[in-house]
Amino acid sequence: MTTRRLTPLDRILAEFEHALRTAAAPGSHVASRANPARDSSAEALDEKERVLAGRLMRVNHAGEVAAQALYQGQAFMTKDPELRAAMAEAAAEEVDHLAWCEERLKELETPPSRLDPLWYLGSFAIGALAGLAGDRLSLGFIGETERQVVEHLDGHLGRLPEKDRKSRAILTQMKDDEARHGENAHRAGGVPMPGPVCRLMKFTSRVMTETAYWI
Repeated sequence: MTTRRLTPLDRILAEFEHALRTAAAPGSHVASRANPARDSSAEALDEKERVLAGRLMRVNHAGEVAAQALYQGQAFMTKDPELRAAMAEAAAEEVDHLAWCEERLKELETPPSRLDPLWYLGSFAIGALAGLAGDRLSLGFIGETERQVVEHLDGHLGRLPEKDRKSRAILTQMKDDEARHGENAHRAGGVPMPGPVCRLMKFTSRVMTETAYWI
């Protein structure tokens, strides 16, 4: 039995379908791993704590939407099938993060960011540009992105209400996964990003996170 080779149009249509499923169908994602918050006690939050936790988790959900798009954009541009497979594996773990964040948002009665389609589109374009720069730079971009994500998650872990053990368990697992993705990218040959690029990445991330906190 022969395997059909995907045409450029096939790949574009597949990317469009993935974008719709990721950014426009909240609640549709299914995790392949158990939710790390499953064994955490659900201590009642007061209204102020619930709103804060919900907004922080909305930001993290938006970040996972963007992560999907970054990986998809980079995988779309690489010609290395092994690298594309590695990116697909990392993206699958990001789907777990999406599903966990969606579940927690529902529990916190907080909607996802209304700008998720914009985060996806912009991040896919950034990922595609990184992919065009070559595999070593693309891997370096992943490494730097994940380093900044770990830093961001540390900040959110410090801001979460002390009683919100469920969100804390989810973010802790996400942090471990993101750190591993960054290490894998460096081991695969990723090169350090120039300082100005790192600063631009951080500025872009800040715009998204501060906007998603409110919208």
